[in-house]
Amino acid sequence: MIVLGIETSCDETAAALVNTNYEILSECIYSQVKIHKEYLGVVPELAARSHVDHCDKVIYEVLKKANLSVFEIDAIAATAGPGLIGGLLVGLTAAKAISCVANKPFLGINHLDGHALMPRFTHKLDFPYLSLLISGGHSMFLSVEGPGKYVVLGQSIDDALGEAFDKTGRLLGLGYPGGPEIEKISQNGTENKFQFPQPLKGRNNCDFSFSGLKTSVRQLAESLSPLSDKDKSDIAASFQQTICKIIEERTQKAISMFLKLHPDSKVMSASGGVASNVEIKSALQKVAKKNDFELYVPSPKLCTDNGIMIAWAGIEHRRIGYKSDYSFDALARWPLGEKTYEI
Repeated sequence: MIVLGIETSCDETAAALVNTNYEILSECIYSQVKIHKEYLGVVPELAARSHVDHCDKVIYEVLKKANLSVFEIDAIAATAGPGLIGGLLVGLTAAKAISCVANKPFLGINHLDGHALMPRFTHKLDFPYLSLLISGGHSMFLSVEGPGKYVVLGQSIDDALGEAFDKTGRLLGLGYPGGPEIEKISQNGTENKFQFPQPLKGRNNCDFSFSGLKTSVRQLAESLSPLSDKDKSDIAASFQQTICKIIEERTQKAISMFLKLHPDSKVMSASGGVASNVEIKSALQKVAKKNDFELYVPSPKLCTDNGIMIAWAGIEHRRIGYKSDYSFDALARWPLGEKTYEI
């Protein structure tokens, strides 16, 4: 089975062809980072316009690279949510049009499904497994039971982790996106120079909260203004170390909750753009080893938004007979486990 995946939920216009043999036949991504860099964040209208300009081009490119026509693939999958409505509509419209012309099944895919199932593609994991999904818009622990079948163990009650990184980067006058910039300059900083709060520490759950941490960083930055390069590096290093401590403590809680559901499964994964952070991966490896868990993290390229994860999620859903109707619309909000697919 070969599935075309289309991803247009935020600031990446991406497409890929993937088959059931875990092979990437072709892929193409157009990044909008340069467009949004001067605004230090994604501008929805500019993002939608860029998707309109590039979606057909990236689809054409992946078909050309694989030397395939739309009639030779088996299904078309596109991100239907959650995300920015303008971009989602572009990808969905393209997918539905190809599906109609080629008479192939269409699947509207949950963006979070793509991230959560990606370790199945990269490491061939069996269900169930514990998943930490950390991205620009979401931070949550999941028990992954099957395609579209999840138990949400915990999630952020305010900002997502990626959002906290980006906003902290903005406070420090760094570029966009903030996460990679913070990781970069923190290498020159002293990680215990400043003490920041760890929200929800000790709570008997595995939820996250990052707004208080972000506020603490802002107050410190204002008190030290104007910030020297050394100040920025020290703040970045201390912020990142605090994040790692939070991740370790919250993951320990999540492991305990997961084992109550599946006492014989000791496998966990991390996915989403923030999972590519080296220090965060190290913190996760530490807590995984402590609990005799195996940790699997896709490569940085496959942690960030891409068409491969949507194509693979499409394969996972088609394997169990799922498809979507053409009335399936874009969803700015789409919690995992809601609005599933048709058989």
